[in-house]
Amino acid sequence: MKLIIVLFTLVLFIQCSESRHTGWFPQNLVDAFTNKTSQITNYVRSKGRSLKQFYVENVRNKITTYLGFQNQTASENRIDNQARLKRKFKDYVESAQANEEKLFDAIAPKKVEYSCNDNDPSIHMSTPQLIALHGYASESHTIVTDDGYILTIHRIPYSRNSKRQNIPRKTILLHHGLLGSSADWILAGPEKGLGYILSEAGYDVWLANVRGNTYSRAHLTLNTDTFEFWNFTFHEVSQHDLPAVIDYIMETKGWDTKINYIGHSMGTTILFALLSTKTHYNKVLRAGFALAPVAFMTDIKSPIHLLARYSNNLDFLLKLLGVNEFLPQNAVLRWLSKHACEINHYEEAICENSMFVLCGHDERQFNRSLLPTILGHVPAGASTKTLVHYAQEIKNFGRFQQFDYGEKGNLKQYGTKTPPAYPLHKITLPIALISSENDWLASDVDVTNLYVQLANPIEHYIVPLKEFNHIDFIWAIDAPKLVFAKLLQLLEEGVTKPLFNINSP
Repeated sequence: MKLIIVLFTLVLFIQCSESRHTGWFPQNLVDAFTNKTSQITNYVRSKGRSLKQFYVENVRNKITTYLGFQNQTASENRIDNQARLKRKFKDYVESAQANEEKLFDAIAPKKVEYSCNDNDPSIHMSTPQLIALHGYASESHTIVTDDGYILTIHRIPYSRNSKRQNIPRKTILLHHGLLGSSADWILAGPEKGLGYILSEAGYDVWLANVRGNTYSRAHLTLNTDTFEFWNFTFHEVSQHDLPAVIDYIMETKGWDTKINYIGHSMGTTILFALLSTKTHYNKVLRAGFALAPVAFMTDIKSPIHLLARYSNNLDFLLKLLGVNEFLPQNAVLRWLSKHACEINHYEEAICENSMFVLCGHDERQFNRSLLPTILGHVPAGASTKTLVHYAQEIKNFGRFQQFDYGEKGNLKQYGTKTPPAYPLHKITLPIALISSENDWLASDVDVTNLYVQLANPIEHYIVPLKEFNHIDFIWAIDAPKLVFAKLLQLLEEGVTKPLFNINSP
């Protein structure tokens, strides 16, 4: 939703002819969104609500389609609205110039209005510190990929109450999603965090971190503030990071170790990309379990679909979202949190966090007491190019493919005019898919399409709660009952029997 307002805001900004900061915007962006701007504004006016109230109500009711309104506006109203908005933005521009500020800083000061209670020291703890805080053994391991990225992964080697402290043979690798980190799996605490639950179930639990996030922001030769460092997507993670982590675990525990892989969101994308290209890993792993699996992207409710139209204009999107790292605390998102969200500490914090913006928010399943801790760890970092890669898939009718560099770039990179699709038919690893009906990024249609293309599926389990959303898989109040219990069952039962189940308890 926030990215919708970003684009809405940018249109207004572009229309201020007096501004000297708009030269790089393509004209078709103005044309594309001017009509939508008028439609939205008049729709809200007709309902007798302000734009801010309209937005908040939709957040609370989980209405996920913002630009679907078909109300047509009269040309006179459109002209009046545009003139009024131009005048308003002209004032902002003049104020910014007079005070030598950036435009969005004139609209929304850098100081964030909400304040979280930070008296709890655990809010600022790292993943290993949080694990140790709850009485578990915690380990950190440093790995260097074959292309020079320095990764730090974490481990819970045995359960909290293990008397002999023997490391179990049963092994799990947990992989976070976009903007996440190893902390995602343990923030909910010992009773609800999947990392702890698996440890108590007798597994040796490893927690991955991808290049560029909080724990893996280093390289042998590249500085972290350069484009070269951030020039990667989930494809490079699948070709370099994940193989390095798997190989390291095997070297540590023995080459006969069978690793169970559990991924969430982008963590599943990375698995599919790895197994379809480096096919020998199908025999290295024991099984894969995909929470909110993302491969095909034909039916997307997330605001990321609004970027799809411009996904081939990399320069433009880099300027919009951040040249190297996708930065959620930039001035655009500060403006959104101030003007698009009700001034309520809890909701303002939600609206300002990019993970909730892209993935949605299920108020009933979200534990509010976790919010300060989550905000201390999320977002953990991601490259803007990764976001663009997903947007490209949406533009190309959901095709699960490698990064599109344009016709000339593709010929140089791949030897073909179009980027190659990931050959999912080469995936032979037993894989279980766990999805939900209200997922903004992994719809029923796309997950079912993925399921039927897998050569050795275990089961497609759909969470029996209609409101369950993309982030709920890791932090929902009822995740242990709705998801983790089923996951433990699948882990223990074996990996050979294919099933399709939409109502498993």
